[in-house]
Amino acid sequence: MKKTELRNDLLELRELIREFVDERDWDQFHTPKNLATALSVEASELLEPFQWLVSGDKSELDEAKQTAIRHEMADVLVYLVRLADKMDVDLFQAVVEKMALNREKYPADKVRGDSRKYSEYED
Repeated sequence: MKKTELRNDLLELRELIREFVDERDWDQFHTPKNLATALSVEASELLEPFQWLVSGDKSELDEAKQTAIRHEMADVLVYLVRLADKMDVDLFQAVVEKMALNREKYPADKVRGDSRKYSEYED
């Protein structure tokens, strides 16, 4: 997938979500605080199908749990896109910027195969 296609997909999602919200007159409730709270709740709900599994690998998940996970992932994305819209954040550009910062904090030749936090590596 090309960068422009991904950016366009995000813009298309934003428009789809805007239409849904406008049809219901819900913009009045979508303050950044409320959207961040809802995002956190949905992210927590994403954990539920994984609870008590050994690893959470796809092979441990039946069809119903996979569907629940897919729907919760969609909820998380909807609230994230909506929050970005309300905060005038270009999510695509934010990811590009953050990945550049992460490349500096986690140089591949130094951290490959190691999951420690960047502050735990010796210089």
